[in-house]
Amino acid sequence: MSAISKPRLVAYDVLRDVEDRDAYANLALPARIREAGLDARDAGLATELAAGALRWRGRYDRIIELAARREIERIDSRTRNVLRLGAHQLLGMRTAAHAAVNESVELQRRVGNRAAAGFVNGVLRTIGRTESAEWDTRIAENARNADDALAAQSSHPAWVIRAVRDALHAEGRRDELEDLLAADNVAPRVSLAVLPGAGVAPEDIADRDNRVELTFTGPSPLGLEVGGGDPARAIEETGARSGFARVQDQGSQLAALALTRARPVQSGERWLDLCAGPGGKTAVLGAEANAGGATVRANEVSEHRAELVRRSVTGVAEAVEVVSHDGRSEAAFGSSSGATFDRILVDAPCSGLGALRRRPEARWRKQPSDLPELTQLQGELLDAAADHLAPGGLLAYVTCSPHLAETRVTVDRLLRRHPELVERSARDAVAAVAQGAIDFPGETLSAQLWPHRHGTDAMFIALLERR
Repeated sequence: MSAISKPRLVAYDVLRDVEDRDAYANLALPARIREAGLDARDAGLATELAAGALRWRGRYDRIIELAARREIERIDSRTRNVLRLGAHQLLGMRTAAHAAVNESVELQRRVGNRAAAGFVNGVLRTIGRTESAEWDTRIAENARNADDALAAQSSHPAWVIRAVRDALHAEGRRDELEDLLAADNVAPRVSLAVLPGAGVAPEDIADRDNRVELTFTGPSPLGLEVGGGDPARAIEETGARSGFARVQDQGSQLAALALTRARPVQSGERWLDLCAGPGGKTAVLGAEANAGGATVRANEVSEHRAELVRRSVTGVAEAVEVVSHDGRSEAAFGSSSGATFDRILVDAPCSGLGALRRRPEARWRKQPSDLPELTQLQGELLDAAADHLAPGGLLAYVTCSPHLAETRVTVDRLLRRHPELVERSARDAVAAVAQGAIDFPGETLSAQLWPHRHGTDAMFIALLERR
């Protein structure tokens, strides 16, 4: 039996973890890399193989169907994953065709049905004989309609395409659809947040002669982009106080800052982060609260995730109290009945459609049928938060989704249920934080960030004030 490279075995194991164990690729991949003892070069190859095969799964599955003349569901799951990795090497990487085919055949013999090795060989040779652009033409020729063709070519479920098209159309930017889909399929650069109190400013870090490329760019005043390499080394390179520099998308940074900087902080203010896990936004709130003399109560329904919040704020934000309760319960808001807060962040559980470039497998896990339960939960969390918002207090509603059912529809329903709330301009708040370096079309008061336009996850931010 020929040797199979460790990176290919690691990538295959990650695909199996995601499909069979509902693992998250961003957690499974580092664990498998450590387990295999890969060096930096092989770890990079394993990452490209696994992430690429997951990101482009929809397109590769359709190409495999056309090449095999067999529906993808009729192919054994282990063989499917071998074929997806092989297709990515043939169509998405610079791997020599013979190497991609031969290693895939050996991988099939190692992990799957050995009798199917000839099938794998034939399908991949068929795929390799046709250029990538020609496969897109064949996809279009065999599609039921234009949406199905675009779904396969862009590797997005058709329902997701319809949802983001509607959201862009609401802004008068429907013509940006293909730009958005393309951005979802490009791995983002790593962003760091350098929190207030770090002892050094992001722009000063970027101006230094660093061993790791660190660029002060993007819409967040806390943000740095890492040019490549190990994020942990980049964090060390910042020279920030321990814990004050961490990996965080700039959209998440802006979502927290829109609440903390919408108006000056008054000493003694009480803030609440109602759905705090895993704690990235909580750390921003805590650092800002420390600087302004406020305190933060951070609630997370999962005790495991509450522990992640505690770790996130340790040494950074002494003013944060972490608790674990259902955010819809009175206990989440404190022991005293009728406890109120001056600022509340509801970073609600959502479909996660705004982070598809960062979590490529998420697009294959959600279904339209998931939305009613999610939007009901979002509404219930907002109702509870509204009941505990102090007069004149600010409530920020945040989701990592551009789906209208989770964004404007949810906010508009909240306003109808709670006439004591009035919507304020999140667009202006975010633009002020970003010092004007951001574009929000349309006329709504809420702010929708986009990866293709702003270089962030597609975060939605709405601000509401209690009259």
